[in-house]
Amino acid sequence: MKWRDMNPLEWREFINHEVCVTACDEQRFEGSLFTVDPVSASVVLVSFQETGRASVRVILGHAVREVQILRSGSEETESRMKGLILPDTTPSLCPEELQSRRENLRLWLERNRFPVTEDGQDLRVASVLTISAPYRPEDCSCTNEIILARVQRLLQNQPYGPTITDDRSRD
Repeated sequence: MKWRDMNPLEWREFINHEVCVTACDEQRFEGSLFTVDPVSASVVLVSFQETGRASVRVILGHAVREVQILRSGSEETESRMKGLILPDTTPSLCPEELQSRRENLRLWLERNRFPVTEDGQDLRVASVLTISAPYRPEDCSCTNEIILARVQRLLQNQPYGPTITDDRSRD
């Protein structure tokens, strides 16, 4: 069966395996298959070099004649490929650090006259914006782009550390 005539469920069986892609002009490309574009049937191959660096190659679907599995993929390869394309940007913080960040952020938002409530581990701003752990600007979600931009800008200007104090505690 031709590569382009296969369906996404069939292509899925090739994902994360080391494959050899033969192009229509008889060129061969080897690497671990990261993904297949379901519309164009294009193939994304990842090859890890001895230096630890990786190369990513896209073979356009119209040029793919055949794909053969050379070796089964491992969890390590899958993890390395995902880390390459989708790096984990979430810092690993202990529960105490997260609680401290949440409290400092809550105080900072209140000091800047934003109404804040706690919803489990999340902070809710004006009942329309949610800030999830680890409480960075990119951890904000809101359907109102104006509010989202204002709060994210405020978070970028937030002083870090335990220097934020609650003004009410001085009374």
